[in-house]
Parts: sequence; structure tokens; C-alpha cells
Amino acid sequence: MQRNITLDFIRGLAVLGILLLNISGFGLPSAAYLNPAWRGMPAVHEIWTWATLDLLAQIKFLTLFAILFGAGLQMLLPRGKGWLQSRLTWLAIFGFIHAVFFWEGDILLDYAIVGLIAWRMIRDVPSTRSLFNTGALLYLVGVAVLIVFSMISSGKANSSWLPGIADLQYESFWKLAGGWEAVQNRLDHLSSSLLALGAQYGWQLAGLMMIGGALMRNGWLKGEFSLAHYRRTAWVLIGIAFLIQIPGIFLQWTLRWDFRWTGFLLQVPRDLAAPLQAIGYAALCFGYWPWLAKLKITQAICCVGRMALTNYLLQTLICTTLFYRFGWFMQLDRLALLAVVPAVWAANILFSLFWLRLFRQGPMEWLWRQLTRLAAGKPADHSRVG
Repeated sequence: MQRNITLDFIRGLAVLGILLLNISGFGLPSAAYLNPAWRGMPAVHEIWTWATLDLLAQIKFLTLFAILFGAGLQMLLPRGKGWLQSRLTWLAIFGFIHAVFFWEGDILLDYAIVGLIAWRMIRDVPSTRSLFNTGALLYLVGVAVLIVFSMISSGKANSSWLPGIADLQYESFWKLAGGWEAVQNRLDHLSSSLLALGAQYGWQLAGLMMIGGALMRNGWLKGEFSLAHYRRTAWVLIGIAFLIQIPGIFLQWTLRWDFRWTGFLLQVPRDLAAPLQAIGYAALCFGYWPWLAKLKITQAICCVGRMALTNYLLQTLICTTLFYRFGWFMQLDRLALLAVVPAVWAANILFSLFWLRLFRQGPMEWLWRQLTRLAAGKPADHSRVG
């Protein structure tokens, strides 16, 4: 199967872009991820950092990654049921290990669980239009559940939104100390995450995967449309996404991130805009590919995309070392944390370039493929890594 290098580039951008938000998950308490006022009204530079990231990055790259994941499921359908189920089962195992023993912000387990359901839907819906529309409907169901949660919530902030001093001290303790205490807390976090996946986020994730499958099936994610189409689509979708989000960002700021409104209801504009913006980002890449393809950095990011799983886990390894082993946790504010991001990106890029000069696949991609072969009952691949 010939590789689509534009998709490799988009996947690489998604992996690198995810770190823009994950860096606060590594370096700040969990409450800070959605609430910049977790310890009182933040400084102006902190607010502008949050607002910029909220507009440009918050869940956008995760959404883009989910769409690409669904496109990948569509591409793998010819390999059959056994291959897909084995592949997703092993991804779930990787995700569980990552979530429990390394970092509680794991997304692999969620993608694997939902993928085990979504691939059948992608396979069984005959019409591309129906597949896209069903995906959009499922995504909107997830948004509607978020609105329902806002109605039934007491509106009173708990420690996950406004942590007290004792909460912050305990979180710092178990993250820096590690060991069984950290494992127990990550298991608790995983339990809550799986409940949220079943109740709300899973609807959105399944919808995005189906949308990705439809866009791959109709050729849109293969670059089969005109450059003018992709450019026009990009600017229209991103413009609409900005118009939807900016009022919500302004209201959160004005209301000082009051939990009654911000905890659920004002997350809705961002969720509604995310698929539009993510597809817009992909359209930008396709529309301007003749220019992008000439840049050396583009080829480097393609390498990151070819090793997406390895690079995602490498980000965890680097960041947990910096923040938990070297004691940087809660030592940097949101803006200062962004200064760490380019260094981690550089590590992703340099490692990918080095590795792919020697091998055809990343180390985790190779391991994933070999384990999938064994589980699916396929002959072993005795070639060099890849």
C-alpha cells in the first residue's frame, strides 16, 4: 500500500499539536487543564496564553487525530476482521499500560475502545454520505449530552475545578513520588475517564472516526479534490469555527471561569467548532501542499507522522522525566510551559529522522505490527524493524 505523505504530514502536525495542551497536563495540576483560574484570577499574560491556545489548539488536534484514526480504519478494512480487532486490542493494552504506569492523560485506550465499535460501523454503512451524516449525528449527540450535564449539575465547583492547598500538595506528592500511590491515583483517574467515555466523549469520538472514514472513502483525505476546493474549504471552515468559539472564550473570561457556566455549557462552542477547524487544518495542508512539499521541515514532520505512536509515547517519557523526576511540576506557568514545547518537538523530529534512516517503521509501530500479526494468526515478519 503506497503511503500518502500528505496524511503523514497531517498526522505529524496532530501529534506535535497535541503537546501544546498536554504540556499543561504534565506541568500543572489537573484542574488547570480547563480552568486557568484554578488558583485565583490569573495574570493577563496567562489569560492571553489560555485564550490563544483555546482558540487555535484546544481539542482541535485531538479531533484531527480522531478523524485520521477513522480514516486509517477505513484503509485497513481490506485486511479483515481478525487484523483490525487484534490491532485495536493491542492498542488498548498499550493505552492501559500508558495510563496506569506512566501518565493519566492517555488517549490510546479511548481510541482503541471506541475504534473496536467504530470500524464495524464504517464497514457496514454502505453509503459514504450516510456514513458522514451518521458520524456528524453521533458527534452532536455527545455535545447534547454535555448540555444535559450542565442542566443536572449542581453548579458547585469541586476540587477538580478549584483545588485547595491540601489537594495541590497531595497531587504534587504522588506525581513526584511515583510508586504505588501514583498507580492508585492513575487507576482512579482511568475509572473516571472510562465513565466519561461511555456517557459523553465516546459519542463524539465514534462520530469523528466515522467522519474520517467517510472522508477517506470519498477521496477527500486522499487529496483527490482540486487545490482551489481545499483552500476555499479551509478558510471557510476555520472562519466559521472562530466565529463560534470567540464569544464562548470571551464569556469564560468575563465570568472568571465560574464553574456553573464554564464547567459544561461554555465548553459547547469549542466542541461544536472543533471538527470544522480540524477539517479546515487538514484542508490547508492539502490546498497548499505544492508549496509545503518543498520545505525541509515538512519532510521532517512527515517522519513524525510515520512514527505517531512512538512519538506520542516519547512525549510522555520526556515530559514525565522533566516534570516528575526533575521536579519541574507546578514550577512554570502556562506561558513558560510553552517554551518547553519546541524542545520536545525537536526531540520528536530528530529521533524520527534518525530512526527512519535505519528502519522503515518506528519501534512501537513495528512492535504493534508484530503483535497484531501474532494475534491475527498471520505469518511472522522477519524483516528489519518495519
